[in-house]
Amino acid sequence: YVPLATTEGTLVASYNRGMKLLHAAGGVRTTVVEDHMQRAPAFLCSDARQARALRDWIGERFADVAAAAEATSSVARLVDVERYIAGRFLYCRFDYSTGDAAGQNMTSKATRAACEFIVAENPCGVREYQLEAQLASDKKHSHINTLKTRGKRVVAEAEIPDSLLREHLNTNAEALLRQRRISHLGARLSLTVNNGSHSANGLTAMFIATGQDVANVAESHAALVFAEPGRVGSESAYRYSITLPSLIVATHGGGTGLATQRECLELLGCVGEGSAVKLAEIMAATVLCGELSLGAAIASDEWVDAHDRHGRNR
Repeated sequence: YVPLATTEGTLVASYNRGMKLLHAAGGVRTTVVEDHMQRAPAFLCSDARQARALRDWIGERFADVAAAAEATSSVARLVDVERYIAGRFLYCRFDYSTGDAAGQNMTSKATRAACEFIVAENPCGVREYQLEAQLASDKKHSHINTLKTRGKRVVAEAEIPDSLLREHLNTNAEALLRQRRISHLGARLSLTVNNGSHSANGLTAMFIATGQDVANVAESHAALVFAEPGRVGSESAYRYSITLPSLIVATHGGGTGLATQRECLELLGCVGEGSAVKLAEIMAATVLCGELSLGAAIASDEWVDAHDRHGRNR
């Protein structure tokens, strides 16, 4: 069972249809491939040469910078400091692992301590910094987070036989592939950060139900969808995957401790150490179910009729 809190008409029915299909097809394979949370300060240098010198010094003293950051938390671990020079400014992305917390506040405190160490100790003469300079793109999606990951980068994959597509979605693999190719080209024309259909729908509903910071949907909804022909035994199939490069979820802290939200996390088995990764996997699988259901509704021309029959305005 997956808890969804939504006022969107037909959303629960559509996601349920996708879940029923993928359960019959053997389930969804999910893989968390990266897990980072960022804070991104900028150091105010006198010129580009001073910025270069500071960049190199931070690299040389990474262990000491990490020690200063990690002293503020029993959980945060500094994995990397990405460094980019623009003009006389050194922009950094401090990449952390944050356990089962989303980690935005945790990384702010840790990065502040690291920056204080850097301006106190560096021999380059740099003494000013701005704690967040937008390279983390907090609460906004960005191309750098598609490439570099913010939160959890999780991939969900499935292969569905043609007979099940006909039985549950009233369409077939060939029609779905055509719909996906046309939609992918349209997404390219609009330069969207998501070449899928509506990952924000399922994510928002699960975010509310499980006590997440709902504003993080602005980043988390970004998606990379890929579809291709497949085979299951002797039967043609539809092979489909979705990659969420910046899924920000937690099972500790914030709204996850509220009574109803905690109950929903317990329902999912997402309580205790390591459970945030499991929650990310479930969310990605849920998104894939919704993508398949909506894609099929478009391919079979059932989309409008379904809303007319099942929408909450009726």
